[in-house]
Amino acid sequence: MISMDKTLSCRDCGQSFLFTEGEQEFFASRGFMNEPSRCPECRASRKASRGADTDSYGASRSYGSGYGREREMYSVTCATCGNEARVPFQPRGDRPVYCSDCFSKQKGGYSSSYR
Repeated sequence: MISMDKTLSCRDCGQSFLFTEGEQEFFASRGFMNEPSRCPECRASRKASRGADTDSYGASRSYGSGYGREREMYSVTCATCGNEARVPFQPRGDRPVYCSDCFSKQKGGYSSSYR
């Protein structure tokens, strides 16, 4: 529940900091369940030490695998058209793999039949 401004204690430096009503609304809109545990200064310091690919709450903003490296891609032959396709997973061989064009043409994909 969003209430008035709250005073919290930083887990790193022990200083009190304000968790404003606006910040609480932001957290709620993003689905964050926990209150921040670090003051803005310690969050900024932690962000600087972890690199620029994180937001002020420590969440990764990279589009790779989340560990600062590029996602490994695998070359496969499309089961429909026979063209080469690159996919972000290693096929196991027990299911067909499609290029992006053929995949988008599939009716509903496999999501409904494998639930």
